Amino acid sequence: MVRRWIVAVAAVTSLSAANAAEVGGVAMPDNRIVDGTSMRLNGIGLRTYSLLGIPVYVAGLYLERRSDDPNSILHSSQTKLLQIRFLRDVDAKDAREAWREGLEQNCKSPCSLDPRGVQRFLAAVPSVNDGDESTLLFTSKGVKVTLNGHPMGDISDPHFAEVMLATFIGTEPATPRLKRELLGSRN
Repeated sequence: MVRRWIVAVAAVTSLSAANAAEVGGVAMPDNRIVDGTSMRLNGIGLRTYSLLGIPVYVAGLYLERRSDDPNSILHSSQTKLLQIRFLRDVDAKDAREAWREGLEQNCKSPCSLDPRGVQRFLAAVPSVNDGDESTLLFTSKGVKVTLNGHPMGDISDPHFAEVMLATFIGTEPATPRLKRELLGSRN
């Protein structure tokens, strides 16, 4: 009986590992179901900082239908999930500055965001620690943000949500490499 249980656990473990992508020691499943919506891993990538290539986080982008076209993804009403696993501590000041720069770079005139909404969002960005996990669930209504499974807030502005996702896959992403990887390219 114990032997059958060990074999069953080993089979489930190997099946789970076979259905996951891994980058930087972080594995993410190929499929996710969120709020009843089935999504597939579109791409997984490593965000680094500076010329030294300091690893900051691994991100996985889940979509209802895979795509390598960032404009199609950004303008789609489909549900999108960005899962982020931090590989180092990031203080709130640095995280807020990274978000501020990303939003500014991906929302240039004639694009505009409500400055009060941007300030509220930035004020809510916390420090994160190595091993923390954040998710950004993008819907046609906006984005829901969690940290370690706890709700951090909802942004009920689809345009703001689109610009947030653009900081990863838009015209001015955090890094071109991360954008390529989230769009499914490993080159």
